[in-house]
Amino acid sequence: MTAPLTPQDDPSASAASAGSSGSAPSGPPEPQPAEGQEPSAERDAQAAAARAEELRAELRDAAVVFAAVVVCGVLLGLLWVWLAPRVPLISDGKAVYLRNTEGEQAIGADGWFALLGLAFGAVGAAVVFLFRRAGGIPLVVALAVGSLLASLIGWRLGVWLGPTADVVAHAKAVGKGVVFDAPLKLAAKGMLLAWPLAAMAVHLGLTALFGPRDPEPLDAFSPPRPVA
Repeated sequence: MTAPLTPQDDPSASAASAGSSGSAPSGPPEPQPAEGQEPSAERDAQAAAARAEELRAELRDAAVVFAAVVVCGVLLGLLWVWLAPRVPLISDGKAVYLRNTEGEQAIGADGWFALLGLAFGAVGAAVVFLFRRAGGIPLVVALAVGSLLASLIGWRLGVWLGPTADVVAHAKAVGKGVVFDAPLKLAAKGMLLAWPLAAMAVHLGLTALFGPRDPEPLDAFSPPRPVA
């Protein structure tokens, strides 16, 4: 004898009840990010924030370098007034003449300005490189523009602190036959570029020799290196 099947024991009823109790997921399951892996949008946002912070740091350092270099232009002017040779003049009461027509004091003034500019440029570039080895375009631009502006400041300050530019009034003040100094001049205006050119050359050389290096990309065709 066989016992009658109840609805709970009926296989077809069990299958029907399973189908009606919940719908099976359609299609493959959605991929879930691995544990510890952040979504792509969040990683991009963090990378953009890091780049913005790095740019702000570069601009801040560039502003510091620009201000420091420009202030050094005052020191250039003071040293130029102190070291540049004087051009002696003399007056006969009617006109002003060079006391020594074969003197090279005027060339010496240009030479001292160029030497001081080269020294300031080289030392300043070395200090800037030690201050920020990573470099960056804002830093280089600040160094170049600041050096040129500092050179201009040193030139104008030296002319202003040197002997008066009114030669006639100066000759009348000292009297006839008295030797006095000519105004401090920079005859070769190209000497103004000595500072920025030296700064750029030294900074480029230091960056090329001792600057940080980018990691070299792996060659796709090179055999894998054994892991120790």
